[in-house]
Amino acid sequence: MHIDDEEEYRSEGRGRTAKKREAKAVEHLAQRLAELSDAAVAKLPKNPELKIEIELARNTRGHGSRKRQIKRLAGVLRSNDEQREAIEAVLDGQAVSQRQETLAFHHLEELRDRLCATATFDAALAELRTTYPELDDGKISRLAHSVHDYGDKKAAREIFRRLRKVAEERDE
Repeated sequence: MHIDDEEEYRSEGRGRTAKKREAKAVEHLAQRLAELSDAAVAKLPKNPELKIEIELARNTRGHGSRKRQIKRLAGVLRSNDEQREAIEAVLDGQAVSQRQETLAFHHLEELRDRLCATATFDAALAELRTTYPELDDGKISRLAHSVHDYGDKKAAREIFRRLRKVAEERDE
């Protein structure tokens, strides 16, 4: 093999380093599969052999034996590229939806915090009226004033509960 041929071979991603990177990525996927909850595993597209290997990896407790079982699961994943890509797509989709839920949750927390702070209350209440017109802003205002005047943490939690309930009803 000439030097030019060897460079072309490596640049196409078929060199040893590329293969090692790909193997590590598949092992990482196998590790993620072994750590998933029962509900998440149930949602995955899988053939019977893969299902058995995932269950074995999830139920193996010893450190060395678990590591070997994850490598075995990675080998099964490597043998079926279509299956592996389908699983990766599902896991990536779950990660995106979890990030969106987390961002929405943080937005509600931030809105609650602005309602509970006297300096930002008026602007937050105006945003609340435009964003969630179906929410009883009078009740929210009374709860917020309870937080302002008395430091009522129960009222702050109630504000958040009401915000989350309205946001969840919108999503349905």
